[in-house]
Amino acid sequence: MGPPPRFSRCLSWKRILCIFSLPLILASFAPRVKDKEGLIYANAQLHPAGTFNWSHLTPLTLKDRSVGLETVSRVGRKPYFTLGGHKFLIFGGSIHYFRVPREYWRDRLLKLKACGFNTLTTYVPWNLHEPERGKFDFSGNLDLEAFVMMAAETGLWVILRPGPYICSEIDLGGLPSWLLQDPNMILRTTYKGFVGAVDKYFDHLISRVVPLQYHKGGPIIAVQVENEYGSFAKDKDYMLYVRKALLKRGIVELLMTSDEAENLLKGRIKGVLATINMNKFEKSAFEQLSHLQSNKPIMIMEFWVGWFDTWGSEHSVANAEDVKETVSKFITSEISFNVYMFHGGTNFGFMNGATYVGIHKAVVTSYDYDAVLTEAGDYTEKYFKLQGLLSSVLAMPLPPLPKLTPKAEYPSVKPSLYLPLWDVLQYLHEPVISHTPVNMENLPINSGNGQSYGFVLYETSICSGGSLHANVHDTAQECQLLRILVENRGRVNFSWKIQDQRKGLTESVTINKFPLNGFAIYSLEMTMNFFERLRSATWRPVPKNYFGPAFYLGTLKVDSSPKDTFLSLLTWNSGFAFINGRNLGRYSIIGPQKTLYLPGVWLHPEDNEIILFEKRKSGSYIQTTNEPIL
Repeated sequence: MGPPPRFSRCLSWKRILCIFSLPLILASFAPRVKDKEGLIYANAQLHPAGTFNWSHLTPLTLKDRSVGLETVSRVGRKPYFTLGGHKFLIFGGSIHYFRVPREYWRDRLLKLKACGFNTLTTYVPWNLHEPERGKFDFSGNLDLEAFVMMAAETGLWVILRPGPYICSEIDLGGLPSWLLQDPNMILRTTYKGFVGAVDKYFDHLISRVVPLQYHKGGPIIAVQVENEYGSFAKDKDYMLYVRKALLKRGIVELLMTSDEAENLLKGRIKGVLATINMNKFEKSAFEQLSHLQSNKPIMIMEFWVGWFDTWGSEHSVANAEDVKETVSKFITSEISFNVYMFHGGTNFGFMNGATYVGIHKAVVTSYDYDAVLTEAGDYTEKYFKLQGLLSSVLAMPLPPLPKLTPKAEYPSVKPSLYLPLWDVLQYLHEPVISHTPVNMENLPINSGNGQSYGFVLYETSICSGGSLHANVHDTAQECQLLRILVENRGRVNFSWKIQDQRKGLTESVTINKFPLNGFAIYSLEMTMNFFERLRSATWRPVPKNYFGPAFYLGTLKVDSSPKDTFLSLLTWNSGFAFINGRNLGRYSIIGPQKTLYLPGVWLHPEDNEIILFEKRKSGSYIQTTNEPIL
């Protein structure tokens, strides 16, 4: 059977309109059907080819920047976006530059464009850009400006989400841990100590962002005010403060907020477009948003096409066909959307966050997210389904697909040398000597900024036995001498629980209710500088079995052209892997993640130094595989 008569007329009318280069709005003509919720929308399977032609609306081709992203409302029509005065739907995809090796940025952006998307969205992590007060880092993998301009070169617009809080399953939701040195700190409020720090950060950050805006010739068409504040909502003045902080520093593009449906009212602010986050097409949510701002177009800031994993839980997946059908409904209903995540990447180092629902659960190292591209940037079923859908509604052919990044499996590594943690202490900086335990953030190190990540070792003498009590965040090991090794497994990144994320020993250590005094406190941040100090240590041959925290050293041999691979640590228990001084992240026997992504661009031709910090007991071989096990 052919298409229904009415649809045939639509096709012939479309051909006539195209002769005069007039816009055609699909939803005005396609047949209407009801979904299972009873919402009427244009049939997702009946997209006329070439509905949208935005070939003239790209950062490199659009020269007149007098009119940016705007909302339009006319009687008898749905509200809609315009860009440069032309009707525009946002087909957005999220990629976080800080989770992707810089050498692979262009590859991921080209794949976003080749899938049919027109917009990139990214968060900006305050904790990574200002690791110490007044010490800013926008270099290397944190070069925000280079990433944004690379998106423009690729033909993508940008929606920037600068926080200051971003959630993003990153440590403390992207807030720097040195904020927690203030015992009275109230995060995400107008508390003087918090907004004072935000002001100084924004002074630096926004001065970098302003030249990248649409009206300045850049690709940034919109900026988000904070993130999902409706779920927090502790200070009615806070969001107004953030909005003003952006505006007075020169942000002139369209401002947006972002919340789930149940928190829209608590998260919105006057004069700012409210957007919504969801994992499916929800009639009730759209009605709620339209009731809140009836003359504004609907924008899905986060359409979750997957989900993150936590240690000890099942790996999350989402059905590719369901994702495609939902996006199809968005398009036929003239709803702009952003796919979260298009490419998730990796929580390299110690950047992962954590959840807290009665129990602390750390987010795993992989941020694969069951996204449109895999953690390593490979294509998925979701990619090809979305590419097919988007190509069917775009007038211009899509760019060719970038080639796959090659993968390899390398010979197994048997560590030859090891170094017990206790032997390392003599090579570190002098310990902090304190009458009582000091939490990680308040250690008098790093120019007074404390310690953000890694481990802290507390050492003291005890002269009698008894019942030992210590308040530990997050996990600790006790040794024969009273040595308590505490690991920060990731600060909670969502909910009011972010206020209570100081790590290490946070209260007195007691025996039979009597406090212990006189502590030597060793900071184990495990930075590049830390490993440089270990080069002068006396490493020992690895014994058959060793129980306790220790470093294990081996050599990964690759060919003259290193390729991406995945470390497989199935015989090891729990710890971290370092390759040529770079922290690949945490591994754990409890799963679900069984491999660690190792980018080929971080490998040297021939020999590569690999160090495991294993917390519990020695394993045997370190293996590689050309496929991940998530």
